[in-house]
Amino acid sequence: MTPEHAPSSGPSPAAQGMSRLNPAALPVPDAARVLTRLGGKAVTEDMLLADIDAGAPTNADGTLNLVHYAAWLVKEMAASGGGGGD
Repeated sequence: MTPEHAPSSGPSPAAQGMSRLNPAALPVPDAARVLTRLGGKAVTEDMLLADIDAGAPTNADGTLNLVHYAAWLVKEMAASGGGGGD
């Protein structure tokens, strides 16, 4: 096993004190923070809740799977005739 594939011996110093986020099961507030940081535009809890009300998939416990959510967004953009041209 190469060092890059070896299991870690514990949390890195930078991650101490921070819980790990599971992109397959993010609570809506965490999903909003992650998407805002990664996307460069503000994503609010209200925006995500509106998408959920419009049919965005959630896990049984109400969390979001970011891959499933992204796929739903792509499907919705295709159905509406395109992307969000900036």
